[in-house]
Amino acid sequence: MKKILSILAILLVTVTGTNAAIRIVTTTMDMRSIAEMIGGNKVSVSNIATGYQNPHFVDPKPSYIIAISNADLFVTVGLDLETGWSPQLLASSRNPKIQKGSPGYVDASEGMGLLQVPSAVNRGEGDIHIYGNPHYWLDPLNGKVIARNIANGMERIDPANKAYYEANLAAFNVKIDMKLKEWEAKMAPYRGSKIIAYHNEWVYFEKRFGLQIVDFMEPKPGIPPSPSQLVKVINEVTANKIKVIISSPYFTTSSSDVVAKQTGVKELTMATSTGAFPSIKTYFDLFDYDIDQLVSVLK
Repeated sequence: MKKILSILAILLVTVTGTNAAIRIVTTTMDMRSIAEMIGGNKVSVSNIATGYQNPHFVDPKPSYIIAISNADLFVTVGLDLETGWSPQLLASSRNPKIQKGSPGYVDASEGMGLLQVPSAVNRGEGDIHIYGNPHYWLDPLNGKVIARNIANGMERIDPANKAYYEANLAAFNVKIDMKLKEWEAKMAPYRGSKIIAYHNEWVYFEKRFGLQIVDFMEPKPGIPPSPSQLVKVINEVTANKIKVIISSPYFTTSSSDVVAKQTGVKELTMATSTGAFPSIKTYFDLFDYDIDQLVSVLK
């Protein structure tokens, strides 16, 4: 009997190991959404930052360390977006499979065409990103690069299912192309529209859809709006007949409220990430939501 139980135990471990989903932890919900679409039923994915959090500032929790310590794959936006918390979590996990340089580590920015790469770093200019603007996922075409990097990671640790991941990647790319035509058609009448943004995180979205961000509520990145900056923005809104100030869920609207009261400009809280609002459940929902909201204001 003991021998039979031992054999059954060995078989159970073998079967469980064979059918177990790849455990993936992503730093953001956008990376999670794309990983779920590429991995399908071969993966189990969790995220750290929520869609309504500022991804620069996340408080490390013991539960994050536990999740990362059990992960087979770790996906990061990269550059210096999560530099204040991601490296500490990785070090604390003591998981050799997902450390930088290991097969289970995926930097989704690899091979990305980055914007606003500084020629020199001057901290007097505010929170400057030394590698370039890290909000690259807000151009849906960059979703293809993210998906390719994630698929590569899955295939490194699970080569037996490469064909499955490649098929899902191809389907993802087809849907990106199809939806991009739809989104660009909706935005076409408003190309060249001048807008104000609260923080410098929309450059990829701006370029893809032909908008023109003429100024920011922040006088410098990460620096709260000053009275002189509010006066400057009020004058720009009036002079350029600007219709909208866009912001994110994690920024206060108090300064935008002042400008809106003085000029009548509309305020629009857009989603910078999947999960920012209950209806945004996937990476595709993110652009559906933002474009519909923006078009409704720019009409």
